[in-house]
Order: sequence, then structure tokens, then C-alpha cells
Amino acid sequence: MTYLDYFKELCKIPHGSGNTKAISDYLVSFAKGHELEYYQDEINNVVIIKEASQGREGDEPIIIQGHMDMVAVKDDDCDIDMLKDGLRIKEEGDFIFAEGTSLGGDDGIAVAYALALLASDLSLPRIEAVITVDEEVGMDGASAIDLSMLKGHTMLNVDSEEEGIFLVSCAGGARVDFEYDCTVEPVVEKKESEKIYEIDMSGFIGGHSGTEIDKNRANAIRIMCKLLKKLSDSGFMQGLGSFDGGVADNAICNACKAVILCKPLEPELFDMLKYESMDAFLGTEKTAAITFKEVDFAGDFYQAGDFLHFLTSLPNGVMAMSKDVEGLVETSLNHGIIHMNAGKVNLSLSVRSNINDKKYELIKTLRELSEIRPVTMGIRGDYPGWAYRENSPLREKMISVYREMYGKEPLVNALHAGLECGILSEKIPDLDCVSFGPDIFDIHTTKEKLSLSSAERTWELILKIVE
Repeated sequence: MTYLDYFKELCKIPHGSGNTKAISDYLVSFAKGHELEYYQDEINNVVIIKEASQGREGDEPIIIQGHMDMVAVKDDDCDIDMLKDGLRIKEEGDFIFAEGTSLGGDDGIAVAYALALLASDLSLPRIEAVITVDEEVGMDGASAIDLSMLKGHTMLNVDSEEEGIFLVSCAGGARVDFEYDCTVEPVVEKKESEKIYEIDMSGFIGGHSGTEIDKNRANAIRIMCKLLKKLSDSGFMQGLGSFDGGVADNAICNACKAVILCKPLEPELFDMLKYESMDAFLGTEKTAAITFKEVDFAGDFYQAGDFLHFLTSLPNGVMAMSKDVEGLVETSLNHGIIHMNAGKVNLSLSVRSNINDKKYELIKTLRELSEIRPVTMGIRGDYPGWAYRENSPLREKMISVYREMYGKEPLVNALHAGLECGILSEKIPDLDCVSFGPDIFDIHTTKEKLSLSSAERTWELILKIVE
């Protein structure tokens, strides 16, 4: 089987973050079928080891690393159950994608490369495949994994999405969770003259909250907050019944809905307020749709003035650009998921910074904003950044091989997104690591697509480096 065959097999198995048992067991079955040494821990991380080919026992072992979970998102009209069903894979021209859902090229392609390498009959050094879980929701797998069985100190992390770019440093991050208790204020009773409206925001571009945070993409949660506050401040909105949006805290929210109690709204007024709310993004968000309609709603409505003030006071987006690396975002914040139930609103944010002190300064600011309100705040998935290594034989070898294969220089860069390299470098002494990968577009969205020609070139690069 080729790496592409393995990738398609992986796509048949549901493997969204937190739903990795089936794909983990598939990897174990693969290892058993190829009579390879393997380790599977209680949270589904898997390590598979193939001993060196004859004559290469003295070579430095190579670690190939990626994560098995994906950001599982789908279009509203897609009937796939992403907890139970496989993906509908399509190929058109140079691209492979999934119909109606995200593809999971991030990071299924790394797993596919690893399996193809482990199954090959090429002359190779010892190969140590490290395949983690739940990278997309805080790198929990990398944090928990035991790597004491490894012998290698050279790692190929195949978890990047732009061919020809070698990443050698990345941001650290954390998840921040808020719960705002709207029940501290009285329930609002509906008057005869008032209406119940559902506001629907859809068609936003969305994307990765690290790599696309500086591309002027609107966050649907933030736009909804702005619109609701305008309706509240103008005296139209009387109460908030529900507010839901987002699927992952590290994805820029591309859709959300809210149900409000409101004085009768004229379409002209609504259009004016929605365009005011979207003013900074009109040049970017060409497909965004914001609509309202009358609905029935059985729940309670809560006064939301202070709640909306709190949400709109929270920072979002790019906080600072790097002073050392041109064009690199240094510190950022993304509003990823919001859910309201019985008057309690839960909001999950993703904090990132290439400088650890700046990350904690931003978390401190968030804590100070929450302390004066009926808000509880928690932090999870705190992970370190990956520091640049001055002396990297792997980096220099990869640059040389890439130059020889393609007659041009690769870009060596830092990334404002979380990679497992930072966590794993704390577990493996003197780890020499480079992160790279094929071209994958619009990751974490239903428009995600993987370039087949780029995937093939990346495979050839891996083979050349390992051989």
C-alpha cells in the first residue's frame, strides 16, 4: 500500500479529537500485522518501532511524528455523523478533499507517511513512529505520552501545511475557559408587543487560529457579540435566550446562532447594524451571511447587558507582532466555542505566544477582566513553545537535500501556532527536530484540501532524508 492508500483508509475511521479509540486500535492492528514493536497507552497514544535494516544498525534512529486526531467539522446540510461515520473522499485534479466535512489532512497525512515507511522494504535506520492523540484540543497526548522506549534524538514532525517551509520554532499556548452566570440577573418576561428572533451567522471563512489569525477573517462569535450589544444599547434587545457557535477553540469561529427577546425589528435597521458590526471585514468575508427570523423558544430570557459588555471587552485576534521575525504574530487570542444552557454561558478561548512571558501576561489580563463579574475562569492544555536550536544537523541536512532535489532554497521559519515539538523536546534530551509537510489549504474547515502533487514531493523528501 502507498501512503495515499493508508491516508484513504484512515479517512474511513472517525477520528475527531476525543474520539480516537478506533483509529488507535487500527494502528495497533497495523503493527501486529507487520510484526512490529508497538506501545498503546490508556489515552490511545501509539508508538510503533521498526528495527534498522541489516547494515544500518549503527545509524541514528529517526523519529517520525504526527497526531491521529483531526478537527471534525461539517457543513450544516451534511448528513455525516462525525462520531460514527467515515469521510466521503473525492479527488479533483491535483486535490483530494472530503465532501461536506473537513478532510483531516492535518494530520492524517503524517500518520499515512509513517505507516508507509514502516511497511516498506527499503534499507532504513531504526524508525520510531510517534502518533499522538488530541493535539487539536491542547496537545494532551503529547503531554501524557511515555517515550522512554525511544532511542532516537532526530525527529521529523510532519504537521505543517506549506511545502518548502521548514519550521524550527513555534508558539506555546493554553486554553482558557469562562463560565458566565446570567442567572444572577432576573429572568425577563415577554411582553405582548415583543418578538422572539433567531439571529444566524454563517458562511464565514473561519480557519486555523494560529496560521490564519492575521488574515483579517471575522470571528462569528465576536461579530454576534457586537451585533447583540448594538441591539441592546439601542433599547431593542430585551433578553438573551441562547447563544451557540464554534466547534474548536483553535478554529476561528465561522458560524453561530443566538435567540433573543426583542422589540419588533425592521429589516432596514437590522441591515444597518449588521453592516456596522462587519465593517472591518467587508473586504474579506465575501460569503458571510447574517439573517434573522421569528421563532418559538421555550427557554428563559436573561438580561444580558453586563454579559455582552464582558464579551466585547475581551481582546481577540492579534495582540502583538514579533520584533525579531518579520511578519510573525507574537501573541494572539481566539474566541473558539460558545454555548449557553439554562442561563450559564461557556466560552473557550485559545491563547498563543512565541514568548512564554507574554502568554502569561495575556492570561493575567483575562483573569482581571473576569474577577469583577459573575464569571469563573479555568486554564487547561498549557504547553510550552519550541525554542530555536542554533546547532541543528537535521535542519542543515534537510536544507541541503531540498536544494539538491528542487534546485532552490527552502524557507526556514517560525510559526505562530502550537506544535508538539515543544512538549516532546522536553521529553527527549537534545532533540533535533524540524516540522514540515505538504500543501494543505483551509485546514479546520469544510473547504480543506490536500495537494496530491505536493504530498508526493513531500514523500520523496522524507525518503531521501531517511535513506
